Amino acid sequence: MGFKLPGKHSVFWKLACLLVAFCLLMIWLSWSWGRYMDKRTAYLTEPARDTLLRYAGEAEQAWQTGQQAGIDHWIYTMGPKEPGWIGVVGPGLQSLSSYPLSDSESQHLTFLRGLNWPMSHLKSTRPWMKIPFPGDSAAGSLIIELPRRFMPGYSQRIWRVVTNGLIPGLLTLLLCAGLYRVLIMPLNQLRAQANAWRADQLHTRLSSQTTSRQDELGDLGRAFDQMSERLQTTVSQQQQLLRDLSHELRTPLSRLRVACDSEQGVDALRERLSREVDGMQRLVDDTLQLAWLDAERGMLPVEDIQVQALWEILTENARFESAWPSSRLPCFVGADCWVQGHLNSLAQAMENILRNAIRHSPDDGIVSLSGQREGDQWHLWIDDQGGGVAPEELERIFAPFIRLDGSRPGDGGFGLGLSIARNALRLQGGSLWAENVGEGLRVHLRLAARLEAPSP
Repeated sequence: MGFKLPGKHSVFWKLACLLVAFCLLMIWLSWSWGRYMDKRTAYLTEPARDTLLRYAGEAEQAWQTGQQAGIDHWIYTMGPKEPGWIGVVGPGLQSLSSYPLSDSESQHLTFLRGLNWPMSHLKSTRPWMKIPFPGDSAAGSLIIELPRRFMPGYSQRIWRVVTNGLIPGLLTLLLCAGLYRVLIMPLNQLRAQANAWRADQLHTRLSSQTTSRQDELGDLGRAFDQMSERLQTTVSQQQQLLRDLSHELRTPLSRLRVACDSEQGVDALRERLSREVDGMQRLVDDTLQLAWLDAERGMLPVEDIQVQALWEILTENARFESAWPSSRLPCFVGADCWVQGHLNSLAQAMENILRNAIRHSPDDGIVSLSGQREGDQWHLWIDDQGGGVAPEELERIFAPFIRLDGSRPGDGGFGLGLSIARNALRLQGGSLWAENVGEGLRVHLRLAARLEAPSP
């Protein structure tokens, strides 16, 4: 499997840019700031340079006034001031005092440092410095072992700690702050929402700061909000379903209680009990089916279905139950009307629509099936002549346990048929809606058309 680069709004690029910027900043700091501080701390300070130049001027004056004796006296007076080695040499590095140089002292003279030389690589060894006479540099030079107080090591260590420790630590904290903002803050909000779900606070939503992001965390935040909304809707629907079911069961249970307390005969009581139990059984079955359809997340398996043949089977059963002649249940789609659907669910959905249309139709009414091909879909509709419903109730009739007895004549049923039909169509990739047309209600069905005609 080949490697695929993430999108331009991915968290990967944000983290990559943050880390690259951090690394480049650290490299720049190590190079430029470290170099600057090395130059700042590796050289002699101005007071040290002035002191050494003053010593060289004193040595020059002693040479000019007393020659060797003057140099001897000056070196003697410098002993208490500077405990290190001090000497004065001529242009050929010969001693200008009356004391000749020893072999070890001569070896030190082979490598002498100037006032402008760096001292960065020195540890504990004090260098020997050569400071030419200020007035006549050709006449001689002062040779002095650098006094310990002039060594730059202490301040250099402090600046190295600051440069290589404190500042990188602060930059790392800045990097952590950036990572916290990019990663931890949205994750904390997601955790807070998950905790809110655990506390049954399903109305909690993430802030727009998280959901408006264009990266993976923004997608995750929007998915969390959608799940939260879905959970809240599902729980509300289930609670409403239980309330409606308990309300619907009160009426037959009350009638059963009245029948049991009445003094009617055994046959009449048995007939009443059988009718009420059958009604409650249908109510429970329809409610369970609606709950299953609403909870089902995957699509139902589909197959090719001829709508004309399915309508003939449904109307045959409807004619038997309602005593309607076939002329009042016409079908205006041809044998070429094939759709892709789940046979049992589609049959039950169309049967519920058909029963509902017959129940609310007048005595001489007609319920018809029509349709037309629209691209890769079939648009079907079932018309009745029952008077229709109020425009504001066209969507409400698909809610469970809704019966608009005031808007359409007739009674019977529990208000679950259209809700079951819509959910069944949704699970096979279709849709269902209604509109008022002429003297009645038109219920629309839209399903995918068969991909190709079956072979003969």
